Amino acid sequence: MLKSKIKYMLIIALLLACGVQTFGQTVVPATKQEVDKLVAVLKSNAEIKEKMDACRLLSIVGTKDAISPLASLLGDEQLSHMARYGLEPIPEAAVDEAFRNALGKLKGRPLVGVIGSIGVRRDAKAVEPLKEMLMQHDLDDDVTSAIVRALGKIGNSAASEILTTALEHTSDENRLAVCEGLFRCAENLASRGKRREAVAIYDQMRKLDSPHQVRAGALRGAILTSSSGLKLLQEHMRSDDYILFSAAVQTAQELTGTGVTKTLTEELNNLPADNQILVIQTLGKRADAEALPALFSLAKRGAKSVRIASIQSMSEIGDAAAVPVLVELLNETDSEISEAAQESLASVPGHQADQAVIEMVNSSQVSLRLTALELVSRRWMTSSVPALLKAAADNDQKIRSSALRKVGELGSLTELPALLDLLIKFKTSQDLSAVERALSAICMKADNRESYAPKLTGLLGRVQPMQKVALLHVLGVIGGADSLGAVRAEINNPNEVVREAAISALCSWKTADAAPHLLALAKESPFSSRKTTTLRGYINLVRDESLSTEKKLEMCREASALIQRNEEKKLLLGVLGTVASTEALSMAMAYMGDPLVRNESCFAVVAICEKIVLQKPDEVADAIGKVLKSTNNRNVTRRAKAILDKAK
Repeated sequence: MLKSKIKYMLIIALLLACGVQTFGQTVVPATKQEVDKLVAVLKSNAEIKEKMDACRLLSIVGTKDAISPLASLLGDEQLSHMARYGLEPIPEAAVDEAFRNALGKLKGRPLVGVIGSIGVRRDAKAVEPLKEMLMQHDLDDDVTSAIVRALGKIGNSAASEILTTALEHTSDENRLAVCEGLFRCAENLASRGKRREAVAIYDQMRKLDSPHQVRAGALRGAILTSSSGLKLLQEHMRSDDYILFSAAVQTAQELTGTGVTKTLTEELNNLPADNQILVIQTLGKRADAEALPALFSLAKRGAKSVRIASIQSMSEIGDAAAVPVLVELLNETDSEISEAAQESLASVPGHQADQAVIEMVNSSQVSLRLTALELVSRRWMTSSVPALLKAAADNDQKIRSSALRKVGELGSLTELPALLDLLIKFKTSQDLSAVERALSAICMKADNRESYAPKLTGLLGRVQPMQKVALLHVLGVIGGADSLGAVRAEINNPNEVVREAAISALCSWKTADAAPHLLALAKESPFSSRKTTTLRGYINLVRDESLSTEKKLEMCREASALIQRNEEKKLLLGVLGTVASTEALSMAMAYMGDPLVRNESCFAVVAICEKIVLQKPDEVADAIGKVLKSTNNRNVTRRAKAILDKAK
């Protein structure tokens, strides 16, 4: 056992010593002594794992001295794979000779593996012995497949001749494997400049009565390799065999030059709709603007599916020449056509498309203008804001609302004065709501939005009640001391609408500076509905992350004394669950006996316990025990048990 451990440590040491290449380092060749130590492991009675590790290291540092010991393991069922792994990277002709010598001695998986290694090393001298093996009639299918794949990887003329002959005599079971080998041969030959030999292979396989993937792959190879590739493409554009038609058209995506586009478009009008769509999609992927005239024609007539495909391909090509056609198609009565045109126009890049959209915004056709306003947003046309502000004062209410929405999306604080002018001008609730949303959206973008509050508060004394309502809502979004003071001042406004808007803004406040005012209203208001809404607003402020735990607990205590309705109990329990405190835990547990809020109480207790279990395990264990007795909720039970495990 000790001897085994020593050998294992030796292998690890050699791995570190042999200079395995890492980023920024140089490979340091192993010394003969280090290689000899690894070879000695192979020759010893070491365990399989140790010998495998030695093979793995020899794949990095192996020299000619390691070839014979590794080759001696090629017939070993357990070590053959790792022996080949060690041999394959060694740059010595003796490795190829060792693999060739093993061909006549091995069987089964080791033989299949050795043949694969011959293919990896592309040993041209192995072609003849592989040929002799292939001619044997009792050869296993696995071995046959390995041979033809190896010949394909070797890929020279001699290998291709053998595979070509084999294709005529092979069984149906091995036909696909031979075809695979021939495909590899053809690719290798083409890469070496022997394109004529490669084309001959592709032509042979195109004529076979073989599975469709063979014929399709052979056609692709012939089109890409042959000097008459365009002619082949054109010929198969007219084919009744959809498999070959599809293969030819999709291969066109890999070809370059306007001649390809011309070949595809010339045949378009003679094809059935399904074939047209495939060609149209290919034209889109090729992104050649020379295809646009043909696409324009098809987009205006013919089957709907063909028209839509043509429109979609225009956006893929992305050329400005498509803009006028797409604008024209927006007026189609068929909604699917017009929507496809809108989608494409949204995607076409460039100033010309932007300008076309601006012209649509300024047109007299309401439906076209509404479409243009949507396109402005989808194209993120910030330069269109002046046109949007002009449209925001339009006579049509739909145009005004849509334009204001886009100003909010695309505009900046530069547009604040113009929006405030519109707010003073507008009278209807729809218009005021639209400008309110735009103002809120723009103010939310500001780094210091509170600094813009004086511009809004200064208008409160000069506007009508409905306009004041809109301003109060925006001030609620902005927040800050100035906004809060202005909102509080309007709580006693004699106008009921303004008064309710101020209370609504206060109840929606996001920071705890509004808490004292909400609490006062919850305690002192003569109206029960106002007490309820302000109490809810007050409870929600407990979620303000800037508050200390003590302040949150104080607010929860204040709220608890005022609560009368189950809805507020549930709201309080919801915020208690965010407070990591034993006092919060006690407050949440106090509601566990109330059947109407028991579930919410259990949720809150579990949430608090998850936060404090490591600090207060005893209190948590007691609380969780009560939860497990009180709830049937599976999720709460699962979480409670997990907490109890931690507490223990």
